[in-house]
Amino acid sequence: MRKLLGRTAVAAITVAFAGEAMATEWNVSLWGKRRAFTEHVEKLAELVDAKTGGEFTLNISYGGLSKNKENLDGISIGAFEMAQFCAGYHRDKNPSITVLELPFLGVTSLEQEVALSMAVYQHPAAQEDLARWNATLLMPSPLPQYNLVGMGDAPASLADFEGLSVRATGGIGKAMETVGAVPTSMSATEVRQAMDSGVVKAVAFAPHAHMSFGTVEKGTWWTTNLNPGTVNCPVVVNTDALNDLPDDQRAALLESVDESLAHYVENYNSKTMAAWGPALEERGIAQVTFSDEEIAAFKDAAAAPAAAAWIENNAARGLPAQELYDLVTGMIAEN
Repeated sequence: MRKLLGRTAVAAITVAFAGEAMATEWNVSLWGKRRAFTEHVEKLAELVDAKTGGEFTLNISYGGLSKNKENLDGISIGAFEMAQFCAGYHRDKNPSITVLELPFLGVTSLEQEVALSMAVYQHPAAQEDLARWNATLLMPSPLPQYNLVGMGDAPASLADFEGLSVRATGGIGKAMETVGAVPTSMSATEVRQAMDSGVVKAVAFAPHAHMSFGTVEKGTWWTTNLNPGTVNCPVVVNTDALNDLPDDQRAALLESVDESLAHYVENYNSKTMAAWGPALEERGIAQVTFSDEEIAAFKDAAAAPAAAAWIENNAARGLPAQELYDLVTGMIAEN
């Protein structure tokens, strides 16, 4: 009898361990704090947990796993299973998706930004590009057109940007150079300190980031219609980790992407943008609007040269650069 009980106990323990082995926990590397920019990841974690009955958990960390500019490297070595990064942080590591950061593409909504990003992410060239880092593109973090919050005297015209130090990454930085500004690339978490120390006098961000990273606490003016472009910040997963998921957990993850993005867009449009106007008014921040003629001249100076240079440089890398550019501009033209 004692022997039988021993076997039963062993069997029970084996079943328990087998049950535990089915549970999956992924570490997710974000930065800053929870904000509009991360709401789709938070929603994804919620959905995956619910769909798998708690058997698949996304443990979200804000800055505890990696620096934001090192998230893609962390994915490549399997330091964590999911991460968010911005293409402009390391353009040489992800040249294919930087087509989405070209200035003055003419994107008019977050919904359109989602559609463009997913089309590029699903292109074989983009998938092969990120595969070099053992990364699979999961979903974008769609952002509206960037504008500047700055300190000191508000610019009366685009000529007043001459010599102005501006935090601006990617294509936005290139665009600002065409009006004489001096762009500096730095991560969002470094921006407020740079403003405090005078390293930069203006910052190009989407509205949520101006509020989250404190530029509105320092700024005295904001451009309402500069709209030089935006940045592309994908959420990626470690490809090996994705392939190792049980079928039901992989399905729960992938099938939750659309709902997570819909939640993000609705939250950004209804909550973030609703708070933006009052945030400016409460702080007495002057709103600067440029003439249609100045904006048209800005676009003429920045858009075509940037696109031509992007195509030439990335075709030399072996990317189908013209094809990627035509994919994006063609979709925009259809709307």
